[in-house]
Amino acid sequence: SGLRYEVCLCILTGDIVWINGPFPASYHDITIFRSSLKSHLAPTERTEADNGYVREAPRHCKTPNSFTNPEETEFMQQRVRNRQETINKRFKDWGILRQRYRHNSVDHGDAFRAVAMLTQLS
Repeated sequence: SGLRYEVCLCILTGDIVWINGPFPASYHDITIFRSSLKSHLAPTERTEADNGYVREAPRHCKTPNSFTNPEETEFMQQRVRNRQETINKRFKDWGILRQRYRHNSVDHGDAFRAVAMLTQLS
């Protein structure tokens, strides 16, 4: 079975600022968010996320389908989400994240964080 990670980028710089995991592949993104990152947000801080997080909008997340999401900001929000997708693709360029990992999941977490550091530096 696969593993999942929560990876967040700075909206202004695109730098990786948060890595959480590994989690079993069966965990939903929103479950992972609620278990950790949500509690680390400042009272007025929100994340930019896809529509899988719409139930956390508008208090903790900005999502495309949120009723509070102004149409005039959608272009910039899409740019932020595209930046996240680019990082996700760059992670998958590493063979260790595409192939079956045959060691324990704690070791996979270390390998994932090393890949994240190298990706950030490149």
